[in-house]
Amino acid sequence: MTARTHFPLTRRGFLAGGAAGASLIALHPYSAFAAANQAHLRIMETTDLHVHVFPYDYYADKPVDTVGLSRTASLIEAVRAEATNAMLVDNGDFLQGNPMGDYIAYERGMKDGDMHPVIAAMNTIGFDASTLGNHEFNYGLDFLMKSLEGANFPIVSANVVKTMGASPREDETLIKPYIILDREVTDGAGEKHPIRVGLIGFVPPQIMNWDRKHLEGKVQTRDIVATAQSWVPQMLEEGCDIIVALSHSGIGPAEHAEGMENASTPLARVDGIDALMTGHSHLVFPSSTFDGFAEVDVATGTISGKPAVMGGFWGSHMGLIDLLLERDGNRWKVISSTSEARPISQRNEDRSITALVEDVPGVIASVQKEHDETLAYVRRAVGKTSAPLYSYFALVADDPSVQIVSQAQTWYIAEMLKRTEYEALPLLSAAAPFKAGGRGGPDYYTDVAPGDVAIKNVADLYLYPNTIRAVKVTGQQLKDWLERSAGMFNQVEPGKADQVLLNPDFPSYNFDVIDGVTYEIDLSQPSKYGPKGEDLNPDASRIVNLMHQGQPVDPAAEFVIATNNYRAGGGGDFPGAKGDTIIFEGPDTNRDIIVRFIVEEGTINPTADGNWRFKALPGTSVLFDTGPKAVDHLADLTTLAIEPAGDGPDGFARFRITL
Repeated sequence: MTARTHFPLTRRGFLAGGAAGASLIALHPYSAFAAANQAHLRIMETTDLHVHVFPYDYYADKPVDTVGLSRTASLIEAVRAEATNAMLVDNGDFLQGNPMGDYIAYERGMKDGDMHPVIAAMNTIGFDASTLGNHEFNYGLDFLMKSLEGANFPIVSANVVKTMGASPREDETLIKPYIILDREVTDGAGEKHPIRVGLIGFVPPQIMNWDRKHLEGKVQTRDIVATAQSWVPQMLEEGCDIIVALSHSGIGPAEHAEGMENASTPLARVDGIDALMTGHSHLVFPSSTFDGFAEVDVATGTISGKPAVMGGFWGSHMGLIDLLLERDGNRWKVISSTSEARPISQRNEDRSITALVEDVPGVIASVQKEHDETLAYVRRAVGKTSAPLYSYFALVADDPSVQIVSQAQTWYIAEMLKRTEYEALPLLSAAAPFKAGGRGGPDYYTDVAPGDVAIKNVADLYLYPNTIRAVKVTGQQLKDWLERSAGMFNQVEPGKADQVLLNPDFPSYNFDVIDGVTYEIDLSQPSKYGPKGEDLNPDASRIVNLMHQGQPVDPAAEFVIATNNYRAGGGGDFPGAKGDTIIFEGPDTNRDIIVRFIVEEGTINPTADGNWRFKALPGTSVLFDTGPKAVDHLADLTTLAIEPAGDGPDGFARFRITL
């Protein structure tokens, strides 16, 4: 059921200068803080790497200093150089998450004997173990298992099972549930002692929903905490001194609920677990993000009294737990600990980024070939568009750059809601324009010609690494959501010419267009909400003729809206999207979903369907500034009476809209 390996915790070849462990005590006396019967054990973590080996943004096609395992490796080398006893683990989500991962899965493939580039990089660094994250399953089980074959380190996961037994101990797990590593530690007096370190892994049970098409009928999942309660006693029976949970699960509620996704807090309470590596949430622990969380102590870096860490995402941080161990008879026990997450970069006051470490050349070299191939992949077509993708008129008419986002979100959420209680509800999609001029200037617009669409074009369509969400709202909340968006516009006086249309204090990313319904915006009415979502005119109603499938929307009716984590969690303070209406939280980024949609469709048709317009106001016109290249697309605007009106300020072009 388990595997055992034996080699010293400090291994030649993974230390700066290649020095062996004993000689480092004099140079780097970290263990000097330990007494003769004590030893420091430093456990390093990476998590949510998502194939980010190079410090490179493949969507934007440019180097960046905020990501990359090649940079995190410098932090790892530094700890190994100063510590007599050190281990390195990964906490999952390494196989998928950027275009390099998609290139390997969709283009090159994984044949028998192939090495996955992120595995090659991890082998080069020398990991002691890893667990599976939910994204490991995105490309199917065959791809996953072939990728794992190349790892020179054990990979464990206890709650994904091929055949479920009466209890977890009777399960046939997909891979080893845990591993016990027989190692040696050097105490404060320089004496070596054996130690048995147990590592057990967990993944959110929600993989059965997120990757149903790959997993249904092949594997099942168990609750994280119940699985731990079964396996950890067996690990203790087999003589583990220390048990570390590799929990690819976030830090959430303290109260345990069956099948919970973010289960690290109740997991920490399981007797026998000494330390937790956490992840999945793409956050940093210890940090002020978790101030006030039940049973979480940011100051001590503990959860339910157990040392814990979460090392960001994409290689942004290295998590580090320092354990002071003491011999208790023939076994070791933890008597104190510290936790920290060390960053690879810092953001300065002027928002610039400063790199704090350099690349490790060997890690770069191990993946250079696949990096070059990925660059070629993102620069060539993965699909076609039958219509131009531009955002010049995204704030005044239904728009193709927003339409494609809604199409992709609807495609994804429709699949996720199959065979759920929400499948029969009307499915809508909310999306906002991100590149729509404003402070970005007259060239800050999406503009992709008909024909080939490359992966790097998707960065133009979706700027942010948001993740997909779905919320359930009432018809009244749907209307108020649109009322909140309509705060983008100034109130206009009927019968008056050339009034300024846009409120400059209203950001374009809060102008949600909701696809799947039709509606008009009456600009003669005051805005119900202010630029930050504050109540202005509670009885105001700009949204008129709101219809679904040709029928007026019933305020009591229920709808599902596909959106992103920012909006669903309360970003922008939208009615119906305050964090309490979420019915589905997907692990995929909206940007990745757009790429997958384009690959799946082959040729996309993002032509806007004109589902919203301004209400007619005879004798009234407004002025709207956009990029000069907008004039090339005027003929597409069949729902808008628009004409050039000269030059706007700062290089913008001005247009007149007759309402």
